[in-house]
Amino acid sequence: MTDLSTLTPNQFLLYADDGYDSHVVRLLLEEKEVKYHLVMSPERSELTELNPYATLPILASRELVLYEIGVMFEYFEERLGANKLLPPTPQERAKIRLLAWRLQQDWLKLGRILLTHPDSFDKQSAIYAKKCLSDSLITLSPLFARTEFFMSDNFGVCDVWLAPLLWRLPDMGIELPEKHCRPLINYMERVFARPTFKRTLTIPQEHHHD
Repeated sequence: MTDLSTLTPNQFLLYADDGYDSHVVRLLLEEKEVKYHLVMSPERSELTELNPYATLPILASRELVLYEIGVMFEYFEERLGANKLLPPTPQERAKIRLLAWRLQQDWLKLGRILLTHPDSFDKQSAIYAKKCLSDSLITLSPLFARTEFFMSDNFGVCDVWLAPLLWRLPDMGIELPEKHCRPLINYMERVFARPTFKRTLTIPQEHHHD
C-alpha cells in the first residue's frame, strides 16, 4: 500500500472503480480543482486497511481517510473557498441539501437497483425501478428548463450527484423520448460538455491539476 506520509499536504489518493459512486467523487474533485492520484480497482486487502467496510471510493491524504461521499462533499466545501457547490446562506444551503437528499432517496435509489452487479440482480425489482425512474424523469423534465443547472443558476452539489447517474441511462436501458424530455436532454448536454465532466470519463495513471 502507498505510504500516505509521503503525500504533500494538498495531495490525495483516490481509490476508485468505474462505478457510479467513484464517478461522483471524481466529478467533485474536478469541480473543486483538487490534486489527486487515481488508483483504479485496488486489491481488497488494501481497501480494508483504509476502510472498515472495504468499499469504494476511498479518498486518502497524509492526515485523513474518507470513505463516505457526503462527508467528502462537506470537507471540501468547508476547506476550499473557491468553486463553492453550495449557496452562501444557511437557508439556501439547507434547501439544496434537502434537494440532494431527495435525489438520493428517489432517483439514485432506483438507479442503484438498475446498476446492480449481475450476480445480485433482481429482475422484478429492476423492471419496477426502470419504469419508476423513466416515468419520473419524463414527468419532471420541464423543471430543467427553468435554470441552467438543477434548480439553480450555478453548477452545484445536486449536479455532481445527478450527472453521473444521467450518463448511465443507456446502461440502465432508459431512453428518454426527445419530444417530452427536451429540457432534460439539453441539461444533460450542457453538463456532459463541461471540461470537468469530460475529465472524469478517462482513466489516467495519474491525474492532477497543475
